[in-house]
Amino acid sequence: MGSVSSLANRSVTRQVRADHGLSAKYSLGQNFLVNEAIVSKIVALAELEGADSVLEIGPGIGTLTMALLQNAKHVTSIERDADLPAVLAETLEPWWDSFTLIQKDALDLQLSDLDGQEAPNKLVANLPYAVAATVVLDYFQRIESLESATVMVQKEVADRMAAEPGTKNYGAYTVKLRLYAQPAGRFPVSPNNFFPPPRVDSAVIRLNRTPVLDEQGKPLDGEVVRAACTMADAAFASRRKTLSNSCKTYFAGRGANGPAVALRLPELFERAGIDPKRRGETLSLAEFVNMGKALLALQQD
Repeated sequence: MGSVSSLANRSVTRQVRADHGLSAKYSLGQNFLVNEAIVSKIVALAELEGADSVLEIGPGIGTLTMALLQNAKHVTSIERDADLPAVLAETLEPWWDSFTLIQKDALDLQLSDLDGQEAPNKLVANLPYAVAATVVLDYFQRIESLESATVMVQKEVADRMAAEPGTKNYGAYTVKLRLYAQPAGRFPVSPNNFFPPPRVDSAVIRLNRTPVLDEQGKPLDGEVVRAACTMADAAFASRRKTLSNSCKTYFAGRGANGPAVALRLPELFERAGIDPKRRGETLSLAEFVNMGKALLALQQD
């Protein structure tokens, strides 16, 4: 691995902020990473190569970005804070030809925003915690070129991302993310590695895109994946209830066609080979896929 980041230092971060009149904006989840060893571990976990095109969210003053630029071909960063582009122009000046800044909220990113540049194959970011879970799933769903995501998130979010069936952290989000990606490494990060320190523990987790395969060994059709996501939402709509009751509640209030599906749930469970008295947390990924297929079959009858 090459160089990391001279910005990953408490005194340097203080000076950069002072030079530009910056203060941490808690509403944007700004906690600046000030430990170079953590930056090195993020880059190592991401397994960056010289040909990689990296997508980053929330570059801040460029602490992680600087390391990414030294270990990848190109970095595209998304930043919503209007005060930071001027800072990045200074801190990242030596690598500016390999850097693209998109000034907008990461939740509003459109695929057209990435036009004119190489499609990103890796997401590497110290994510704003309020949007971390949403962004990771959304980008795996919409940015098909992404092969992996190596992201700093709140510890509890990492627990949900990596949860297994039957555990308290396993829920609809876990199932939906697992339909696109599998956890492939993780390490903890304590609050004292940031300035100012957050009030929560953090973790860096890597997720590799891993398509779910059908009986012929081919990636599942997108329609099946989306239907399985719907069944995950339905199964956990009322977590403590049985599948039958939770799904009935979910579909009964879901648009014009929902009530019709609610009436045919016994048929759906029978087609999927699922006992409706079970609860969502007991189901495997394959069982959610089977329920998704059964849902599509009902809708096509």
